[in-house]
Amino acid sequence: MKSFLAYKPGHDGAVAHILDGKLDFAIEAEKDSFLRHDWIGPETYVDTLARLDAPPDAVCVSGWSKGFNDFSWQIGSGYFGADDAGIITKPTRMMGHAAQYFSSSHERSHIWSAYALSPFTQGEPCYALTWEGLIGRFYHVDADLTVTALPEVLSYPGYRYAFVYALADPTFADTERYPRLNDAGKLMALAAFYDGSPLSAADAALIDALLGCADVETALKKASFADNPHYNVGVRDQSFMNFAWHFSQALFGRFHGFAQEHLKRGHPLLIAGGCGLNCDWNAAWRDSGLFSGVFVPPCANDTGSALGTAVDAMRHFTGQAKLEWSVYAGQEFEDDLSQAEGVTIMPFDASRVASMLADGKILGHAAGRAEMGPRALGNRSILASPLRADSLDRLNSIKRREPYRPIAPIVAEEFAPKVFDPGLPSPHMLYFDRLKTDKLPAITHVDNSARIQTVNNAENARVYALLKAFEAETGYGVLCNTSLNFLGRGFINRTSDLLRYATEFGLDGFVAGDRVFEISC
Repeated sequence: MKSFLAYKPGHDGAVAHILDGKLDFAIEAEKDSFLRHDWIGPETYVDTLARLDAPPDAVCVSGWSKGFNDFSWQIGSGYFGADDAGIITKPTRMMGHAAQYFSSSHERSHIWSAYALSPFTQGEPCYALTWEGLIGRFYHVDADLTVTALPEVLSYPGYRYAFVYALADPTFADTERYPRLNDAGKLMALAAFYDGSPLSAADAALIDALLGCADVETALKKASFADNPHYNVGVRDQSFMNFAWHFSQALFGRFHGFAQEHLKRGHPLLIAGGCGLNCDWNAAWRDSGLFSGVFVPPCANDTGSALGTAVDAMRHFTGQAKLEWSVYAGQEFEDDLSQAEGVTIMPFDASRVASMLADGKILGHAAGRAEMGPRALGNRSILASPLRADSLDRLNSIKRREPYRPIAPIVAEEFAPKVFDPGLPSPHMLYFDRLKTDKLPAITHVDNSARIQTVNNAENARVYALLKAFEAETGYGVLCNTSLNFLGRGFINRTSDLLRYATEFGLDGFVAGDRVFEISC
């Protein structure tokens, strides 16, 4: 078998195709300006099937549930299960050809997505940590690719984390179902405003209640905490932001303590699940000294589940579990606009674009294939000068984001150690570094942190050339980088949508493929 086509149902729906041990594409339902965290729809099915030159050898379905957390009703192999006992295989047909149907659990999809994309050699024993909305445990993957689940560390870690934001947010109704999938990132930003205050006895008791309850969906009802001082106090309240930091440390501490006590030193660690998008925690794992290496995939959340199930099928049928891959595995950019009124169009030139950015212009940048996963990594980005403090305010206004949210930097790989500590290669924007300079105010968060993405010429020649041109212009090979998308929707993927976005939300222009569009004032 050489062709594996996999579908992930449910929110963050995605489709992935592996061909001859190489990731052919990984396409998410939300991309191309569909709703964030969307389910797979007919557009995605048609789009992905049209990309195949031949029917796949195996059609794979990532396990899920048929209702909201109602795990008695399963799609495929269902949500839970770490070993291979729950794998389902059977003959089927696709496009008039015989094929194998394969399904394994959602839990396994996280493990195999991280394993396949990691730089660690197949057969090297490693640990995997899956922490997401519902699952919170470590696994051991041995030389024979057997997965052994270790005792559960904490159930529902993502739910517990998101509930903290809901507790203080007066716009979150007592009757609203949580978690809202965007709140975790906001809480991560707020925790950085911690002022050093010690943990109070009352907050310690609240942490114990939030982390100690067994039946999370029953116990964590917002109305049950109406007498707590943080209830609806507002997320910018200083005492709440202090609590957010203490809670974040306590949740991480549960897992770190387990690792210290139960895991053998010197193995590499794979991190998967939505909590793998927490850059503070990722940096803490990297710097913990417990592991020989740490790898977090760019699609750590459920956007990587289709890929993980395809890898699990490839492992099951062929024994291979590693991939040749690029993070730029999404849709190709569609340049569907020849001209536009009030817009000057010129050929792309890195030096010209760098000069525009240095002059304070804020530009969209869309070229090539879209990134897989939730982070804009240069191909569907909004770029600006990090040297100007007003870039942060303008970008958050354009993005319709809260003013306390930080903006991430994109940096030429060899330039990173000059301004960031530790400044290690970080191509997928998954770790916090500290600033070594005060010259980059737009990407410096309140705690002097930045969620960096490094770029080299081999990974993305276009963006690297732009960073080097900006360095020649300003002395700094760094730019502001945030995602190019309408509020609540996936990355923009065509010039006509990009023009609409630019004119509605105040971009000064944009790069679309090989052309630069400058909007007249």
